[in-house]
Amino acid sequence: MSYIRLYFFQTGRIRQKEVNIKLGAGQGEFFTPIPWFLITHPKGNVIIDGGTAVEAAEDPHGHWGKVADIYYPLMDRSEGCVTKLQEMGFDPGDIRYVVQSHLHLDHTGACGRFPNATHIVQKREYDYAFTADWFSAGGYIRKDFDKPGLKWHMLDGPLTDGFDLYGDGVIKMIFTPGHSPGHQSFLITLPQSGPILLTIDATYTMDHWNELCLPGFLTSAVEVAHSVKKLRMIADQTGALIVTGHDPDMWPSFKKAPDYYA
Repeated sequence: MSYIRLYFFQTGRIRQKEVNIKLGAGQGEFFTPIPWFLITHPKGNVIIDGGTAVEAAEDPHGHWGKVADIYYPLMDRSEGCVTKLQEMGFDPGDIRYVVQSHLHLDHTGACGRFPNATHIVQKREYDYAFTADWFSAGGYIRKDFDKPGLKWHMLDGPLTDGFDLYGDGVIKMIFTPGHSPGHQSFLITLPQSGPILLTIDATYTMDHWNELCLPGFLTSAVEVAHSVKKLRMIADQTGALIVTGHDPDMWPSFKKAPDYYA
């Protein structure tokens, strides 16, 4: 029997200037955790994002290029998503879905690592990743997600907003563009712990959640603002626990694998 559980993992941190996280902030160094998530479910286990690819741990500039001058991964290969799952006794072949919030370089660590997985992404995110504008192109590392043989399932923006992966209310995908054109967040509803809202990069930190600043990396400030309002409304409606994408102050407060939310 497979129980419904939500596990929190981390693939190291990224070092950057604070202004790269909080628009208008200072030039001091700012270190952000890089989360990813596993949901065990009777219909099949699901990974959300997978964090940073292990290749970036070994050779940041070789894998990421010049973007590593701005965002530098502090990660050991042992922190990769496959290794962490195997350490907990999970078989990579048992992952049914890899669900992508978006395709930025610190969220594509699971792409192509799980042989039986279907990869779910917003179509506009997938398309943009291949044709990104000059100011955001560095955030997409094509060799992470442009791999032969990957099985993709595309969602269609507002038409699939609230998509319920298993039809039981456990995993719902919330369309939250702005940080990237096809960004999505997740409402996870667990039998005991109740609703948990994974905002991912729709809100990097609680400063973004509380509308005190814009993220330092975005494709549309207007869409960012609208997506935050939407997520705040969902949180008010459901009473969900809020999990922002990269908050170094908030992240330590959550349970980490092998502990879990059930």
